[in-house]
Amino acid sequence: MTGPSGRSEEPLRILLVEDDDGDALLVEELLLDTDLPHTLARCRSVADARRALMTEPVDCVLLDLHLPDASGVETVQAIQTATHAAVIVLTGLDEPRAGVEALAAGAQDYLVKGKVEPDLMQRAARYAVQRKQAERANAALQIGRLRAEENARLERGLLPEPLLSSTTVTASSRYFPGRAQALLGGDFLDVVQTDDGQVHAVIGDVSGHGPDAAALGVCLRIAWRALTLGGHRDQQLLRLLEQIHIAERAVSDLFTTCTLITLDPETATLTLHLAGHHAPLLSTPEGTQEVAAAHGIALGIAPGLGKWPATTLALPARGALIAYTDGLIEGFADGAGGRLGVEGLLRIIDTIRTADPGTHLDQLIGRTRTLNADRHTDDLAVLRLDWNTGARRQAAGTWRTAP
Repeated sequence: MTGPSGRSEEPLRILLVEDDDGDALLVEELLLDTDLPHTLARCRSVADARRALMTEPVDCVLLDLHLPDASGVETVQAIQTATHAAVIVLTGLDEPRAGVEALAAGAQDYLVKGKVEPDLMQRAARYAVQRKQAERANAALQIGRLRAEENARLERGLLPEPLLSSTTVTASSRYFPGRAQALLGGDFLDVVQTDDGQVHAVIGDVSGHGPDAAALGVCLRIAWRALTLGGHRDQQLLRLLEQIHIAERAVSDLFTTCTLITLDPETATLTLHLAGHHAPLLSTPEGTQEVAAAHGIALGIAPGLGKWPATTLALPARGALIAYTDGLIEGFADGAGGRLGVEGLLRIIDTIRTADPGTHLDQLIGRTRTLNADRHTDDLAVLRLDWNTGARRQAAGTWRTAP
C-alpha cells in the first residue's frame, strides 16, 4: 500500500504490524487523510515483520500490541531487536496502562485506537521518528565518549611518559591507530633511565588488532618497565617477556615483535636486541641508514627456543635512532600497489629538513600516510632517541655482534 507524496520531502517508510483487517484499514485511511508523505507496508505478525525488516528498512513501525505470536510489551522488544526505526504502539480503549508500559520498554509513542485523528497521526509519526533519531545520536555520542575514555586509558598504558632525566638524551614518539576512530592496537613503546645513567627503550607490536592485542601490549609494556628497573637485561629480559606474553595472550596464535635498546652515554655505545622486529634507523649529520643488526625470533613463535643476539654500536657524538613498527613501512607508496618499505622510508627522510625531532616525526608520518591514502590499515608507532654526548667519534661504522 502506498500513500500520496504531496510534498517534495522524502516520504516516511512506515510498516504497520496489525493482524485485524478492519483496524489496518482504519490506519491506512488515517494516513491517507494526513499531509504526511509516506509509503505503507503491512505485516500480520511479529515474525513476518522481523523478516520484512531484514530486507527493507523503514523509518517508523506502527505496532499493535496483540498479535498471533506476541502480546504486550514483548511485541515491542521483539520488533526493537530487528530495527532501528521508531516504534508507535497502537493500544485499545480498555488498555490504560499498555501505552505507558510500551514507552518504558522503548517505544517512542503510543496511540489509542478509535481516538486518533489525522493531525494526531501525522504529528505522532513525525515526532516519533525525530525522537528516535535524537536517541540514536545521543547513543552515538555516548559511545564516542566511552571510546575516547578507553583510548585514553589504553594510551596511558601503551604510551607512558618516559622516565628520562638525562640532559644528553631526549625521546620523542608518535602513535596512530590503523583505522579512524579505532581503539589503539597492540603497538607499544617505553623509555626509562636507570641509576647507572643508561637509557633503555622498547618498541613492540603484538600481532592482530583490537582490545586483545591492546591489552597484551599494555601488559608487556608495564612488565618491560618493571623488569628493566629491576635490573633484568638482554636475553634474560626477553625470555621473561616471552613467558609473560604466553601467560597473558588471549589466543595461542598471538605473537609479539619488539626491539630492546640500551643507550649508554658514558661509554658512548648503543646495544640492540631484535625479536622479530625491524632494525631501527640511525641518523647522523652524514645521513640516515638502516642499522645492520642481528635478528632473533618474535616472542611466542617458538616458546623457550628463542635466541636474541646483541648488536653493539659505537655512538657518534651526535645523532638519532628511529625505531618503528611495521605500520610505518607496509603502506602503499604508489598507485600501482607498491609498498613503501625501508628504502622508500629512507627516501622520505632524505627530503625532510627540520632539526626538531617532534616535527621530523610528524612530517615523516604525514608523508607516509598521504602516500598510503588509507589503503593499508595497520597501527603504527615510532620512537626517536636523540643524543648529543660530546664524546669523540670512534671508528665510524664499526659494529660488533655479541654471541
